[in-house]
Amino acid sequence: MSVTLAIVGRPNVGKSTLFNKLVGKRIALVHDTPGVTRDRFVAQAQLGNLAFQIIDTAGFEKNTPESLAGRMTAQTEAAIAEADACLFVIDARAGITAGDEQIAAALRRSGKRVVLVANKCESRAGDAGYGEAFALGFGEPVAISAEHSLGFGALEEALAEFIEPAPFEDDDDEEEDAADEIAEDGEEIEEAPARPIRLAIAGRPNVGKSSLFNRLLGEERTLTGPEAGITRDAIAAPWTFDGHEFLLHDTAGLRRKARTAGHTLEEMSVGSTLEAIRFADCVLIEMDATQAFEKQDLVIADLIAREGRAAVFVANKWDLVENRAGAVGILREKLDRLLPQLFGAPLIGVSARTGEGFDRLVPAILEAYGAWNTRVGTSALNRFLEEALQRHAPPAISGRRVRIRYMTQVKARPPTFALFGNQLTHLPEDYIRYLTNGLRRAFNLAGTPLRFLMRGGKNPYAKD
Repeated sequence: MSVTLAIVGRPNVGKSTLFNKLVGKRIALVHDTPGVTRDRFVAQAQLGNLAFQIIDTAGFEKNTPESLAGRMTAQTEAAIAEADACLFVIDARAGITAGDEQIAAALRRSGKRVVLVANKCESRAGDAGYGEAFALGFGEPVAISAEHSLGFGALEEALAEFIEPAPFEDDDDEEEDAADEIAEDGEEIEEAPARPIRLAIAGRPNVGKSSLFNRLLGEERTLTGPEAGITRDAIAAPWTFDGHEFLLHDTAGLRRKARTAGHTLEEMSVGSTLEAIRFADCVLIEMDATQAFEKQDLVIADLIAREGRAAVFVANKWDLVENRAGAVGILREKLDRLLPQLFGAPLIGVSARTGEGFDRLVPAILEAYGAWNTRVGTSALNRFLEEALQRHAPPAISGRRVRIRYMTQVKARPPTFALFGNQLTHLPEDYIRYLTNGLRRAFNLAGTPLRFLMRGGKNPYAKD
């Protein structure tokens, strides 16, 4: 049975740096600003031959429950309750503070096993704080420097007292795209093993992404509130619904570039969101139903289309919409007119507050994911191409006729097609759009981005 450890401590003592070191990759944002971490991260970690689950938490600060700091502390308390043991991290250079003593008292009340970790001990500046840490009553502190990777052998010895050695299997998130490819002889390469659908929630700040995330999971997994920009980092959690498995990512709101330029922490948050989008199979593009398809909504949707992700549009705060009878039709018309690159993408109205519309969400995700994974046979594609050319031939370029001789699908996720012929690089954008819309209608590819590769020369599959 896997042991779960929670990393607990004041803001800016190095909890997220230690978390990233134990996980083996940068998951949590790290910055000199206190209170960067606001939600709790959960990941598999390894230290030597010890494998365990670890939770990064927000700083522990006593405040009124309704305040942001109070809600952050509630998340930390939930992590302590969930954990089997706690890593209590102090800043040895700062010494023991009143905040450390408050956390120590809370940990004693929890009854959980505690390993005291004195961080930032890379120099003699931490010696005094290391000595003071004995007074907290958790035994001998483990002196480390998470930033400089010092003292991890001693930390392993401390953890080995209650964690059994076990082989650690690395969860390789970066699966090769080779499973999507089609060999040159037209035969598909063997598919990768089944895995959860990777699903990200993206949108402007304060449209309710974290509320949607929590509603789907059925628990208060991330912080929510009236303040814009509460979420700073992408939070991942497994989610199962009606037999379908997902890995769900909540993300920070994407602001206009001018508002984040020069603000390092905001730029890091945006980078974390973009990474989650690139990692995803499908993205829920969340909007405020009362202010849908604003300029930033369109920018975000275009970004997701360019990244080649499947898309589902979610109009949140549906309970605030007046005259709902025709509202979906109006939003659908805007979507198809303003975002032709995602024409026909699923669009549903939901309320994260009341749960309205959630019964339609998973079917919409599966519809978009299915279109994104679609593979079309070569013979069917060329029948489509022949009919499309008969209805509307490509325009001549500089007096020369453009010939499209052959078409095949070279990969899925997103569906990507190769056209063979002459002067194809000069095909007008409106003709590519004509083929795109035809493919969507013919092969049920509504909403998914489609890509084309232009290849010169004769049909490579034709017999001499």
